[in-house]
Amino acid sequence: MNPLFAGLGTTIFEAMSARARATGAINLGQGFPDGRGPEDVLAEAARALLEDSNQYPPMAGTPALRQAVADHYRMHQGLDLEASEVIVTSGATEALAAAIFALVTPGDEVVMFQPLYDAYLPLVRRAGGIARLVRLEPPGWRITAAALAAVASDRTRLVLLNSPLNPTGTMIGPDELALIADFCIAHDAIAMCDEVWEHVVFDGAQHQSLMALPGMRERTVKIGSAGKIFSLTGWKVGWMCAAPVISSVLAKAHQFLTFTTPPNLQAAAAYGLGKDIGYFEGMRAGYQRSRDRLAGGLGALGYVVLPSAATYFLSLDLAASGVAMDDVTFANWLIEEAGVATIPVSAFYAADPVTSVVRLCFAKQDATLDSALERMAKRP
Repeated sequence: MNPLFAGLGTTIFEAMSARARATGAINLGQGFPDGRGPEDVLAEAARALLEDSNQYPPMAGTPALRQAVADHYRMHQGLDLEASEVIVTSGATEALAAAIFALVTPGDEVVMFQPLYDAYLPLVRRAGGIARLVRLEPPGWRITAAALAAVASDRTRLVLLNSPLNPTGTMIGPDELALIADFCIAHDAIAMCDEVWEHVVFDGAQHQSLMALPGMRERTVKIGSAGKIFSLTGWKVGWMCAAPVISSVLAKAHQFLTFTTPPNLQAAAAYGLGKDIGYFEGMRAGYQRSRDRLAGGLGALGYVVLPSAATYFLSLDLAASGVAMDDVTFANWLIEEAGVATIPVSAFYAADPVTSVVRLCFAKQDATLDSALERMAKRP
């Protein structure tokens, strides 16, 4: 067996969710909403399943969805994209795999920021890339010029950026985006931007894509997810956007992974991306209210909550909360003794982890959050 995969453990998300199912714990670990999602988008998926073709759609995606992605980003982020520059994938993780396999050759160095989504590192290593990790720290989790300079070399080929950032719930600020753009241009590197949380931002903020910065249009791969935009995480519909010289190679990698994506889900995603701006504002407002409900309840229990500007997640600062446990110990105690599943943020580090922060998902109904808070009144 391939030693890279044979040596991997089960992802922390599946491990904690399995424990929650086995014990009856409330699952605030894995990031999925417990609502149905938008009914009109679901209805369009059902209609397309019954009325439209269920045979192979085009490998790069249906024309309707590719055009909808381009139109959506033109309207919401001011990006000048053509439908031909969009490649539809079976979820954003497949997009990540296709992009990494297409762009990384053995010996290439890939800059990544930890805490990082756990798929990044195995995929880069499978492609033969060498990880160059930038360690971010609470409470700000900020990227600095010094940190970038420390990982730079003449073998730097790719910068993998997740913004908004899971698990920290932070957004990359304009100054940091400019730093990364300058870094990519100086080192002739491609930026691969995992922007699946681009619509789940709060407090009136607007997501800005690195692709929009000067000099970055021709050297950026932008990755998005219908599952995150429409709160339908099981659909696994994603996409990659890039200039033709890059997207043509991305498509060749994609064709030998999943090849294509269910056509009815593509039809529903295309429909949803054209929804009125009121949908997106309402979705954000609903999650912001849930964030504030959970954060307020945790504060009342004496926990210190780190700021959450985006995503479905907020984090507890254990040391500041007076909890004399590391994050793994606390997460285990909480699921066993209080019946609430969380995620230790140290699981998102490949080296030198932060061990005093746990992540909770607030994309839940009020009753779920309130029940979790009642259980968390029991403290170690």
